[in-house]
This record gives sequence, structure tokens and C-alpha cells, in this order.
Amino acid sequence: MPTNSAVKKLLFGTVVLLGLLAIVGIVTGAIGSSVLDRAPLISQPEIHLPPQPIFPSASRDRHLGLIDTKEEHGSSAKSESGHGSDTHGQPAAGHDAHSEQSSDKHHSTPLEPMEFAITNTMLSAWFASVVLVLLFVMGARKKSLIPGRLQSIVEVLFEGVLTFATGVLGADMARKVFPVVATIFFFVLFNAWLALLPFYQFLGFVDSDNNIKAHLVRPAGTDLNMPLALALVSFLLVEYWGFRSHGFGYLKKFFAFGSIFKKGIFQGFIDIIVGALELVSECVRIVAFTFRLFGNMTAGEILVVMITFLFPLVLTNLVYGLEILVGLIQSVIFAGLTLVFISVATSHEEH
Repeated sequence: MPTNSAVKKLLFGTVVLLGLLAIVGIVTGAIGSSVLDRAPLISQPEIHLPPQPIFPSASRDRHLGLIDTKEEHGSSAKSESGHGSDTHGQPAAGHDAHSEQSSDKHHSTPLEPMEFAITNTMLSAWFASVVLVLLFVMGARKKSLIPGRLQSIVEVLFEGVLTFATGVLGADMARKVFPVVATIFFFVLFNAWLALLPFYQFLGFVDSDNNIKAHLVRPAGTDLNMPLALALVSFLLVEYWGFRSHGFGYLKKFFAFGSIFKKGIFQGFIDIIVGALELVSECVRIVAFTFRLFGNMTAGEILVVMITFLFPLVLTNLVYGLEILVGLIQSVIFAGLTLVFISVATSHEEH
């Protein structure tokens, strides 16, 4: 057993080491390098909101500006030797136009609306799905009364989500919606946490200057399509259980025209207005779900990239810890709001 003195020395050494690494990170980061007039340890990152194509390679090179780089440099040199200046020694107008075109070519361009390509966010979503399937299949493959470590982890995860759903909907209804709600919860959670793995930041495709133009995988939550797809799944699940619980009477919640005959013109008119507001709020949930998840995941990814650029090494770990918490919070919010909306849709109030 280590003595108290040994533990104190170990802690003191760890603190000193982390402090030294933090100082090195500040000095070699963008701010310290700017003060010392030297190149930073990590090159300036590029922020791309649209997903970037990875396969096929022809589409990737075209959209990332990686195509015909050598030919472009050759034609540029030829242009400079033959038409680089006019008789007065001034640069030719054609050369300026070519330089602007060349500069634009190296900027990433988004995919066309009907163009199909496998993007880095799609690869990330597939990777998270494979990890989820392998985890739960391997955890449930050899079930026993005395569970092993992997089975215990899977059981804790399942029981936690089921208990959460039961607290909102009750035991019977929670078991009915559990498969879809649990899938949403774990998919959001694993997409957020797996994005913190180091290879997400370092694997990519580079240009002629060895700058990464696109990462091989990028968090799926930073692609607007993934949060939108999950929001639509949540919306359809809520409406399905609303119709299943109340039949077509569920529509009375939004179109309360019958209230005019039951409650009078004034009260009926108010109910119609309230129903219209309910319909609008029901549809706005899709937008709210989408941009809440997209905004938080994208902001977190940008924060990680910028802190790594400004203060590499130790200080980046603080942001990683924050992102672990944010990923958990977002998955709980998304699944929790879905449960709450299902509870409202299936409640036995007058529809």
C-alpha cells in the first residue's frame, strides 16, 4: 500500500507536469506563437458547416479543390513566363483573374441538391451505429444470472433509460415506446462521445500544402440532416401514438370547430384559435428539435477545434470534459422531450 507521503509526491508531480504542459501549450498555441512571432504548433483550422464528400474520390477532389493541383501550378508558371507582365513591367490582367480563380478553386464547395456522395458525417453515423450494435449484441450474447462486465454495462444502460421512460409514461406505455426512444438516446449520445476520439481530428485529406481540407469522419450531429432526421422520427412517433390512443378524435385537438356548437360562438372561437396554435406548436417542434441538437453539437465541435488551435495540450482536456457532459445532456433532452410529448398526445383529456 502506498504511504501518504508517496501519494502526496505523486499528486505534486502530476500537478507540476500538467502545469508545465499547460505552459508549453500556451507558448506553442496560436496566441503565444503570435506574441513570439513564430509559427503555431497546429495550423489554422478550416470550419465547414456543410458535410464534405469523401467517396467517390472524383466528387471529393472536385468539391474540396484538390483536383489537378499540379497541373494548375504548371499552367500558372507557364502563364507567368509568357504573360506575367506587360511592356511596362506591370502584372497582366489575365494573371490577376487566374490567381483569383485559383484561390477560389481551393475552397470547399457544397454538394449539389441532387448529387449523391458519401460524406464524412455519414461515415461517422455509420461508425456510431456499428459500435452501438456490437456493444449491445456482445453484451446480450451470453446472458447469465451472474452477469459479466459487458452484460452489466448493457443492463445498467437499458435499465437507466427504461426507468427514465417509466417515470414519464408509466410502466406499460414506457415498454411500448422504449425501443425507439432508447435508440434515439443512445444514437445521440454515442455520436457525441465518439467524436471526441483523437482520429476524428487527425484523419483527413490534405492539399498540396499538407493542410487538412476535409476530415475522414466528422460528428454526425454537426450535419443538419441528422438532427432533422431524428426530429422527424420523434415527431412521427408522437403523432402515431396520439392517433393510436384517440383515433381520428386526436385531430379535435387541432381543429376544434365543433366547440362552436357545444360551447357557443365566443368560447368556440377561442378553442379554434387555441387549436391552431397547438397545430403550429406541433410542427415547430421539428424545427426546435433540429436546431437545438445541431447548434449544440456544432458549437461544441468548433469550440474543441479552436481551443486546440489556441491552447493545445492540457487545456484542451477541459473542453473535452465539457463536451462529454453536453453530449449526455443533449441525449437526455432529446429523448426526454419525446417522452413528454408522447405523454401529452396520449393523455385522456378531451380531444
